[in-house]
Amino acid sequence: MRFLILAILLAFPLMEATLLYQVGQGHGMWVAAWLVLAAIMGVVLIKEARFALMAQLAAALAQGRFSLSPFIDSGRTVLAGLLLIFPGIISDVIALVLLLIPVRRSEMDAAYSGGGAIEGEFRRDS
Repeated sequence: MRFLILAILLAFPLMEATLLYQVGQGHGMWVAAWLVLAAIMGVVLIKEARFALMAQLAAALAQGRFSLSPFIDSGRTVLAGLLLIFPGIISDVIALVLLLIPVRRSEMDAAYSGGGAIEGEFRRDS
């Protein structure tokens, strides 16, 4: 199992470098510009994820509930940002897939937020 993980960790950068070399053969300046812009976007995503996490947590705590979805959303955005910072085409595609996958709210969030029940008072006027 350790060998498999080590092989994957070593193969990924090699695949990235090989693909970048092949794509950059005739389009070196475009590939370099793409890598720089992707890295800048990765840094921006990580900064925005931090601010979004703080805002979502503050809003949830102000309503008196706790939700795990801000942590999941923020973690996914930070991982996508790190993949964009890592130079390569494969990592950029994985980052875009991470950002485009819609997030479903879990049952744990529903349990903390009241499970969809609306509390209130009812009075019938006759």
